Amino acid sequence: MTTRSYCVVGGGISGLTAAYRLRVAAGDDANITLFDPGEKLGGILRTEQVGGRPMDLGAEAFVLRRPEMPALLAELGLSDRQLGTTGARPLLYSQRRLHPLPAGTVAGIPSSSASVAGLVDDATVARIDAEPGRPIDWRPGSDPAAAELVGERFGEQTVARSVDPLLSGVYAGSAATIGLRAAAPSVAAALDRGAASLTDAVRRGLPPATGAPVFGALDGGYRVLVDELAARARASWVRAAVDRIDRGERGWVLRDDTGAHWDADAVILAIPAPRLAGLLDGVAAQSCAAARRIVSASSVVVALAVPGDTAFPECSGVLVASGEALRGKAITLSSRKWGATGELAFLRLSFGRFGDDLAVTASDEELLAWAAEDLETVFGLHVEPVDARVQRWIDAMPQYGPAHAAVVAELRAGLPATIAVAGSFLDGIGVPACIGAAGEAAERVIRATEGSGTEVAR
Repeated sequence: MTTRSYCVVGGGISGLTAAYRLRVAAGDDANITLFDPGEKLGGILRTEQVGGRPMDLGAEAFVLRRPEMPALLAELGLSDRQLGTTGARPLLYSQRRLHPLPAGTVAGIPSSSASVAGLVDDATVARIDAEPGRPIDWRPGSDPAAAELVGERFGEQTVARSVDPLLSGVYAGSAATIGLRAAAPSVAAALDRGAASLTDAVRRGLPPATGAPVFGALDGGYRVLVDELAARARASWVRAAVDRIDRGERGWVLRDDTGAHWDADAVILAIPAPRLAGLLDGVAAQSCAAARRIVSASSVVVALAVPGDTAFPECSGVLVASGEALRGKAITLSSRKWGATGELAFLRLSFGRFGDDLAVTASDEELLAWAAEDLETVFGLHVEPVDARVQRWIDAMPQYGPAHAAVVAELRAGLPATIAVAGSFLDGIGVPACIGAAGEAAERVIRATEGSGTEVAR
């Protein structure tokens, strides 16, 4: 029996899940090599000690209505580490004051003017009320920027004060940079099915109110999952970046940035789109061109431990509307959100949006000072941190622009059969979507190698 060799480029959640799936499918005899130049595996799943306890400094939570994460935790015997939120709701900072986060919305797109009453002016309320009576020009399958459709139907205040805060928190972008099908897929689907107005589409697309927590996290942080996947995958970790892929006699030859060469029957590329494009150049021209069309934003997380008796409001955090005089885009009161109590309270502030260079140019001292200023502006509190960490994520937030799904389909269609891709730029930016895409990538290369002998499937 021929021993298969698989190379996985990228050691984030996508690469680790892909390596684990390859090990399960290919068995103990397969050679699996994982390339990542970082000091730690996990990518944007980064758990560090803050104030003496583990705290996630990248992705923090996962959506529970998607099945991938709970299923993987059960498979790995980690279900008992899953946490749910306390039920505390976030607030929204707009017009220099705090508001309840609008209810009855999909990604901030309201189902009625009542959803945003008190958040927008009377003219916008009247515009939303009148929207069902206006003809809508919708072509099934189209994918405008969320701002284009929502702004035209519900007004610019609705975009800036309700939709932008949600999309900025998820994508480090805005309604102008994210397509409707990524921002609100249920709304786009309702329009495809003949919804008579945007109001009608949002009402059809509202998720059912179950009362169950929407988000989950892991006791001990994402490091628990990262370590378990790495242990189960039993991949050889090469602490280097791959800078070239060429066809070889049997399959592929990868060259890393130390000059070493590695042979593989199949390759999974689990790296951000900008790096992916460079590796595919000369191997898959169509896929390379598609990858170059996916742009990314950079962001920064400032994590703080503060005295436990700090008088934060009873909310899970604050999202920030566009155009406000704050540096940050979101505040997460982690202790309120997940129910941790003790001598210290923990929180995170997020900075950086698509189009700015703050994550690259701002110093740690500036970011910490801005965090203190924003907390004082939003809550009226002077906060003295007991401990703090600053974590930068450069080009880590892909923008799911208009027609993003078509770009991804083009990218995948142009790949040789024994090269697959995984990552947050494909089918969803969240951890569950990354897990799903990584599983599909592993299945693809396993099928290709099993069906092609030792030849590269073309």
